[in-house]
Amino acid sequence: MLFFIQIFSLLPLKALYFIADYLIYPLMYGAIRYRRNIVRKNLSLSFPEKNEQELKQLEKAFYHHFSDTIVEIIHGYRISDAQMRSRVQYVNTQDIEQAALERGGAFVMLGHIGNWEWLADVGRRYDSPDVIEYNVYRKQKNESIDKAMLAIRAKRGGECIEKNSLVRHIISLNKQKQKFILGLIADQKPTPVNAHFWTTFLHQDTSFLIGGETLAKKFNYPIYYAYTRKLQRGYYQVEFVLLSQNPSENTHYEATQAYASALEKNIIEQPEIWLWTHNRWKYPRPQECK
Repeated sequence: MLFFIQIFSLLPLKALYFIADYLIYPLMYGAIRYRRNIVRKNLSLSFPEKNEQELKQLEKAFYHHFSDTIVEIIHGYRISDAQMRSRVQYVNTQDIEQAALERGGAFVMLGHIGNWEWLADVGRRYDSPDVIEYNVYRKQKNESIDKAMLAIRAKRGGECIEKNSLVRHIISLNKQKQKFILGLIADQKPTPVNAHFWTTFLHQDTSFLIGGETLAKKFNYPIYYAYTRKLQRGYYQVEFVLLSQNPSENTHYEATQAYASALEKNIIEQPEIWLWTHNRWKYPRPQECK
């Protein structure tokens, strides 16, 4: 897998976009119909006001963006710092950087929206050398894919922390008095046993992971959301929106609800750039959670 990425990353992005348009998109959308049923179901339930034609247009727009994301991730293996700076604009990195300097750490909650892999570059944008970027990841079952994704992320700086060792890392960082910013993607579907928080999201009963809020409350680190906009093909803008200044003072799930609301607003603004292939609403809301 990594060898494949290394070879194709030698191509200019223009050539990779050609592959996205004339190979990946027709293959995924037309030939193998990659998760088309799940995507259409998710879109239909999330946007009940849209008619059949509008849903089909949105569906195609998503698969075009998804194809672009695949080749952009490959390109990210060799992309120069200058090119990355021109392609991903950060509106207010100074806000989260200052929070980390003053409070010891800050959490940034992400979604699978835009090109989430390119956001790992944010660690190169901080002014202070005292602040280190860490990114939480879930180990992939396929060892080849796992190694490839870690290699791509390592190219952009920052350190990846496997989610099962996250608490141990944070305790260690506290003891060392290391200032840090932690990025974690929080829109995955929890397993039924871990679905503790439910809310209405995109017109549907939806559970959210609460691990980020739980840790932030424990250490009282401020929480931000990385609001992502696609400006044009291959160009993104990220704004860090404060969700909670003092999580330890919030009620249970208050920060998670704030995250869900921010993510929903982000998706409604540009629905084609969220990852609709995920079977997000697989499990129904339990009766005791209603």
